[in-house]
Amino acid sequence: MRRMGIRVRELECEKVVMTLPDRDLIIEDPKVSVIEVQGERIYQVVGREVEVPREEEVEFTEEDVKLVAEQAGVTLEEARKALEEVGGDLAQAIILLRARKGGVDAQ
Repeated sequence: MRRMGIRVRELECEKVVMTLPDRDLIIEDPKVSVIEVQGERIYQVVGREVEVPREEEVEFTEEDVKLVAEQAGVTLEEARKALEEVGGDLAQAIILLRARKGGVDAQ
């Protein structure tokens, strides 16, 4: 294969992680070969696959938490949990908390 300009070498890896749009694909105890052909590298991965769904990170500020807590009349911790529950949507968090308190119907 060397005569054809192909080099193959083994790569020591503990795990391989592929980030897909909706999940991570993890290859545990992989055997990884690197094949070099005409300046290009091809990675061949063999091993046991594990799929892990990706949880989206919810982003909001402490100011958001304070606003939701004030508007809904709850503690900062309750406001933070509600924001996490509704994906950071301030209005939905306030509606949810008010509904739980019995003040306003959730819509």
